Amino acid sequence: MAVEADPAAEARLLDSLCDWASRYTPLAALDGADGLMLDISGVAHLFGGEAALAEDCSARLAAFGIGAVFGVASNPRGAWALARFAARKVAPENLSDREFAKLFHDLPLAALGLDAETVVDMAKAGLRRIGDVALRPRAPIAARFGRMPIARLDELRGLQSVSIAPRFPPPDFCVERRFASPVQTVEAIEAALRRLANELVALLERQAKGARRIELALYRVDGAVRRIRVGASRPLNEARALLRLFAEKLASPGEDALDAGFGIDCLRLACLAAEPLAPAQATIARAEEAEQERALADLVDRLSARLGTRAVTRRALLDAHLPEQAEAAPPATRTSAQGEEPLAAEGAPARPLRLFARPELIEMLMEEAPDGPPLRFRWRRMQHDLAAFEGPERIAPPWWRKPGAPTRDYFRAEDTDGRRFWLYREGLWGSETTRPKWFVHGVFG
Repeated sequence: MAVEADPAAEARLLDSLCDWASRYTPLAALDGADGLMLDISGVAHLFGGEAALAEDCSARLAAFGIGAVFGVASNPRGAWALARFAARKVAPENLSDREFAKLFHDLPLAALGLDAETVVDMAKAGLRRIGDVALRPRAPIAARFGRMPIARLDELRGLQSVSIAPRFPPPDFCVERRFASPVQTVEAIEAALRRLANELVALLERQAKGARRIELALYRVDGAVRRIRVGASRPLNEARALLRLFAEKLASPGEDALDAGFGIDCLRLACLAAEPLAPAQATIARAEEAEQERALADLVDRLSARLGTRAVTRRALLDAHLPEQAEAAPPATRTSAQGEEPLAAEGAPARPLRLFARPELIEMLMEEAPDGPPLRFRWRRMQHDLAAFEGPERIAPPWWRKPGAPTRDYFRAEDTDGRRFWLYREGLWGSETTRPKWFVHGVFG
């Protein structure tokens, strides 16, 4: 039976398979439209060796109804060539020249990953197998066909490093538990999670670090993978605090309850982002204040886990040119991003705590024309007579933006009733406009 190809569905399937394959190693990457690349350095012994790992992977995929071929080598290019073109699928470590020739020289040039046009051109010159290139001088081949064939041959030999781009970034710390028989009860999963939390905290304590972002991955026997992520507003190295965050996350309205399906055979707890723990030696006078700060941070973490990171935010100043773009509300559990500034910028002009989403037009009744300060204006049907002012603070439009935005002259003004406003005049008289407009951009508390 023939069916129409669906590249989009095939890509989604490959993505899910790459997610599933991370059960063997966190460094799992997509390899084109039909393959996966796993970096199993340092983990193969957990499965009884490289060949046993590959056989286990093939058997599990076969149980899903998916056929696969594999290749194992000390570099990605060698593994790719063995999987697609060789009868022998596992290359020994530290290949000698003789072993390399026996394993790779009889493979077609396509095993180097060259494009079809280059392969055809080299075949016309009598170069059809890898050995035809490896046993000939390099200079004539590079002069006629470019550097790519020689570079790919060096990658195959391991003389030139090749990296992969994992689908998920490698964690800073990682612990996992594999079960001889799949577990299905929530109680067993929670018990395993408690042990993993203690092990992860032990790893963090060795390097005096705390976790800021943590992920729990549950691998089911039917191939489904569930990832649960939580964040913390401060570095955590306490198992109870980590477990409390996951409990709040699972209790949130938009989160599904734990479902083991036909069973979970692997549980992994990973610290995606860790930060050094600041050495603290609080005095007795500050002990109560430090405890309050810690309690507040724990409350923020629990609310973020229960309600979502976008529901609990903090105020941050950005290095932006225009005042309405200089403020952001990132999640409270997120670390400070590049470009953020401290909330109290020493030496900076005073700004109101409240800025309007859009500056509101006001009617200026009296001013010192053309560039003087405001004296009397009407806003929201009320007239305000100004008793004092400071300014102007001139903010020109960003030069990298398209021209047309007028210059602003800001004033900090106070009326006779003690109300304080942040006003600005839009447009330079005589050069940008003949009738400048006035706006109130914010009010001071």
